[in-house]
Amino acid sequence: MRRTLLPPMPALQGIVLALMLSGIWFGVLAQVVSTDRRYIRIGELQNHYTAYGSDRAWNNTWYEGLQWPAGYFYQDNSVIRRQWIGCEDFTSARDEHYNHFAITFSEGNVSTALFPVELKQTARFAIPTVYVDGVDVSAPYAADADEIDESIIPDRIVVNKVNSLMGLTITRTIYAFSQQYHNNYFIQTWKLENTGNVDYDDEIELNRTLKGVRFSFSVRYAVSREGANAIGGSQTWGKWSWVTRRGETYADHFGEKITEADPIVDWIRCGFSFAGQNPVNTFDNIGGPYVTRDGRLTAPHHAGIAVLHVDKSPTDHADDPAQPNTLGWHAGDTYPGVSSYTPDGAASMDILYSVISGNAYMGLGGTNRFDETYMATNPDPSTVHNDGGGTNVWVCYGPWDLQPGESVTIVEAEGVSGLNRKQCETIGARWKKAYLDPGDKGPFTLPNGTTTDNKDTYKNQWVFTGKDSILMTFGRAKRALDANLQIPQPPLPPTVVDVKSGGDRITVSWTASPSENDPDFAGYKVFRAVGRTDTVFQEIYNGGREPRAFDDVTATRGISYYYYVVAYNDGSRNNTGECNPTGPLMSGRYYTQTSEPAYLRRQAGETLADQLDANGNIVKPGIRIVPNPYDIKSRKLQYIGEDDKIMFLNIPGHCTIRIYTERGDLINQIEHEDGSGDESWNSITSARQVVVSGIYIVHFEVTQDQYESGTNKLIHKKGDTAVRKLVIIR
Repeated sequence: MRRTLLPPMPALQGIVLALMLSGIWFGVLAQVVSTDRRYIRIGELQNHYTAYGSDRAWNNTWYEGLQWPAGYFYQDNSVIRRQWIGCEDFTSARDEHYNHFAITFSEGNVSTALFPVELKQTARFAIPTVYVDGVDVSAPYAADADEIDESIIPDRIVVNKVNSLMGLTITRTIYAFSQQYHNNYFIQTWKLENTGNVDYDDEIELNRTLKGVRFSFSVRYAVSREGANAIGGSQTWGKWSWVTRRGETYADHFGEKITEADPIVDWIRCGFSFAGQNPVNTFDNIGGPYVTRDGRLTAPHHAGIAVLHVDKSPTDHADDPAQPNTLGWHAGDTYPGVSSYTPDGAASMDILYSVISGNAYMGLGGTNRFDETYMATNPDPSTVHNDGGGTNVWVCYGPWDLQPGESVTIVEAEGVSGLNRKQCETIGARWKKAYLDPGDKGPFTLPNGTTTDNKDTYKNQWVFTGKDSILMTFGRAKRALDANLQIPQPPLPPTVVDVKSGGDRITVSWTASPSENDPDFAGYKVFRAVGRTDTVFQEIYNGGREPRAFDDVTATRGISYYYYVVAYNDGSRNNTGECNPTGPLMSGRYYTQTSEPAYLRRQAGETLADQLDANGNIVKPGIRIVPNPYDIKSRKLQYIGEDDKIMFLNIPGHCTIRIYTERGDLINQIEHEDGSGDESWNSITSARQVVVSGIYIVHFEVTQDQYESGTNKLIHKKGDTAVRKLVIIR
């Protein structure tokens, strides 16, 4: 199927109409399972979207979602988006009259008040296939998209359509890019249409004007899951998150264009969160410095939502500078519920309608800048309202009167930004050094180039540059919308990437990018990470169209390596600065990044024990364990990025490795079947416990006859065994 997403239109009215049309697939509606999700995992910001029209990030183990930066572990920032719709003077399909009718978006209300009828993801192109030593590591993501449509502009579009008992149908459409300047936000549109459809089927039950329609949400950010390890566990649900807002002067600026010359503006309508102080901590925990480790900042994240456009009315699609009617903060878990979607619940719906009209529930909310108002006197944000659930960004839209068939559209951007990983490591390490030495007064260099002798001032001012970063992110989203989403496009990635481990090199090869014939196509780059995926990747190759392969001969034996390949252009078609900085653009790294390691492989060992010549010199080495002894104090000097790694070297190509305690308890068993002479162990038992100090017995058993290459001489017989001792010091 081919569809044109957004035809070029010069006026913002045309842009919004195009956005509305792009989010609709016409046809018979069908019930969608309430737990169904679609994952967008193509850029630095990655997230999932749930069928019932809003999202709770809890997966029964942790809060997942809005992962930024996506290349690192535990970067989840989403907690929950509480969302409501309401109207007044409403008569239901059962002819029951209500002064106010209001609905909470939750999975528990599916099939009662909410009826999801569509959830679909469209991709602009099929994801590349990525192999590591013959294993297709891209396979888990192949089913992310439901269809391919080469005519769309963003990399991904998710459409989610939900009917409601109110007869208001909500269609949210999410747009995502992998382009390097636009890959840390999602644009999402909300089309509120009076369809009169109050259930799953396509029969229309209501044909009445919906009066005083309102749409509201209250969203909380953890900023971030890893940061909770350094700040305190309750930060996983955002207990100590501050909320701030911008855009108080939007009405004075809403007709202006944001430019590359002035990319950060504080008049854009937005609310965002960052992590605050846990009163239990005796140190300043802004930014989440990992005080028990290397000091790295684990919570530089600033996450939030910007309002890009709100229709004035169903007949006037110009942006309304008076909307939203409420933008600010609200206590996280203090909100009204609906007891029943029958006349018995009318009183509770009256209360909820008041809240989504902008009246803070129990007075625990406001439209001021929460952080600037209270931080000086209440370092712990949860004490302002005494809600242990934290503080939410609170937004209310409306009211509108919608006749049957009429609709209004809201356009938002949700994004996350802040210091990059290298800055977090550098600033955190310098702070930790001064933390350990109270006499260390710097000087510490601040973002503006001046200095201070206070380590906390230094750290915090760098962390709070995230406020400018998130405003720049929202500004780019606004610029993309103003350009009808026609942002400069990078080349497409290679269609296949193949990484192969070898004896003296690791070979990375790829097939041609479909963009190779573009006039601005420049070539390919290869990036590599050492030891683990959640670290900084370094560029190790830059070449033209040929030879589409690179031999990494600098790899060290025993070390794991991860790669990605990007295509890039010369920037000649990214020269206006209208949407982002000018210059070359690269295809998205997450299309080709490997998730399994490659490493130099030894040939299978030819002997279990050392073979000596007449003078006692080793002519053929037997099985080795490295390091042995393993000493935790030296782990940083052993295998980079893999602190607990132990290698078994010169082993038979096919064998079983059993690891026992000194008293004979089997703690792990490894089946080695890849034909090489190397196998690794991460010092973990089969019960997922880290091993303790002690002497361990490692038993090797050959599992099939093995022959010498070329001579066909039997070198290992099935059932042959060898035993080695391993000393671990923790």
